[in-house]
Amino acid sequence: MRLLRSTDLALRVLMRLAVADGSNPTTREVAAAMDVPYTHAAKVVAELQHMGLLEARRGRGGGLTLTDAGRTASVGAVVRAFEGDGDVVDCEGATPCPLHTGCRLRGALRRAQEAFFASLDPLTVEDVVAAPTGPLLLGLSPRPS
Repeated sequence: MRLLRSTDLALRVLMRLAVADGSNPTTREVAAAMDVPYTHAAKVVAELQHMGLLEARRGRGGGLTLTDAGRTASVGAVVRAFEGDGDVVDCEGATPCPLHTGCRLRGALRRAQEAFFASLDPLTVEDVVAAPTGPLLLGLSPRPS
């Protein structure tokens, strides 16, 4: 299973903010450090803010701050929220699979997907920024243009 770019970025933003140590980086600074387009980062930050995992303040003294809920958020819950609950394969799309009425693979893939999510459920954002990851995150800087 491959995560969507937005899911990957959401996890990295949460991890970066978990080690911010009192600084409040802006969305633009986080996007530059993660080497992603600002517009993509802004959409992910807006969704994380909507989920209550971070606060975003504009203006002087503003920036991004991880909330307590963000710090203790389950990685599995974040992944589920960004990935959605769709099937791994689209059996009933524009060209439905001729096997969809009697296929056992679809259920097996669904169980495998849920097992993947379940394996991430016990991990929190705090867990995944423990050393050596946290110091590496602090060392991230934008790539030179």
